Amino acid sequence: MPPIPPHPIKLAILDDYQNIAAPHFESLKPAFEITVFNDTLLPFSHPATPDSAKNELVQRLKPFTIISSMRERTPFPEPLLSQLPNLKLLLTTGVRNAAIDMPAAKKLGIHVTGALGNGRTNAKTAKRKGPDSTTQHCVALILGIARNLAHDHATVQTGGWQTGLATGLSGKTFATLGLGRLGVNVARIMSVAFGMKIIAWSSSLTQDMADEKALGAGLPVEDEDGEKTFKAVSKEELFSSADVLSVHYVLSDRSRGIVGAADLALLKPSAFFINTSRGPLVDDDALYDVLETGKIRGAALDVFELEPLPVDSRWRTTEWGNRVLLSPHMGYVEEETMGSWYEEQAEIVERWVRVRSCLIF
Repeated sequence: MPPIPPHPIKLAILDDYQNIAAPHFESLKPAFEITVFNDTLLPFSHPATPDSAKNELVQRLKPFTIISSMRERTPFPEPLLSQLPNLKLLLTTGVRNAAIDMPAAKKLGIHVTGALGNGRTNAKTAKRKGPDSTTQHCVALILGIARNLAHDHATVQTGGWQTGLATGLSGKTFATLGLGRLGVNVARIMSVAFGMKIIAWSSSLTQDMADEKALGAGLPVEDEDGEKTFKAVSKEELFSSADVLSVHYVLSDRSRGIVGAADLALLKPSAFFINTSRGPLVDDDALYDVLETGKIRGAALDVFELEPLPVDSRWRTTEWGNRVLLSPHMGYVEEETMGSWYEEQAEIVERWVRVRSCLIF
């Protein structure tokens, strides 16, 4: 238990959609007055956010000395951070959070720390073998859209039966935009489990690098026919050859909009487009257009330009049928992972308070 100050320290837990965080912070009481928010307010820096909504967000966060955030749910740009004079410690999850203005936080004296997932809860699961949560979710989306699972489920529930055809994956081409950890993980599964041919592109990828990635994944550099297991190709070939194109790219100022209208226009009419990385990597209007006009077979999306997806978003419609499969940014929302993050955040708070108690109390 942390030292008890004269007055409880105000701590906010933001964006706890599943209402699971509070038990992990229980050990901090009575030294802390903990408030849990289960909803997300409009992001401060988004062009569509009115001044009244910005003020609402400031007033929500202003009382708190410590804020526990879930990565990239509530952004913290400089104009917001500068209006939070009480904020001393900003917790986030994972190893990076592009939604926090780190230079501004440093300038304002706000300490930012991430929960890496190595707390007590995670120690119990650290020996688990197999792909991570986002990899599993990506493969589930690929299978879900190819096999019409959500559409067929709804059809059966409403009295129908076999209204469409599933799409086989065996022997077809899986294209990954990005060949980092997640790109490699998904590509390996699609290769080994479904016999798909793997092609990849990123702005810096070479064939030698792709060969190293294959070896690192426990795969041969070449298959039995002498073809590269992970073949580095041009961006144009990636899109034009793909049967399934999956985005696995880190969002940055340079990569924002890296998938544009010209790229999507190269996809086959039978192709599937998958995005479990970040919505702003893709031109939202262009993707919507190729789907609405039937220029590609379908898309499975876990991420969007603005999240949570607005209630009146054009993506929220039942008219898509079996062409679009949507999920609410669930790639990392796994029970063990979330619990580990929150538990580690509570441990960080306890350590931080012990070190800095003389400055706060």
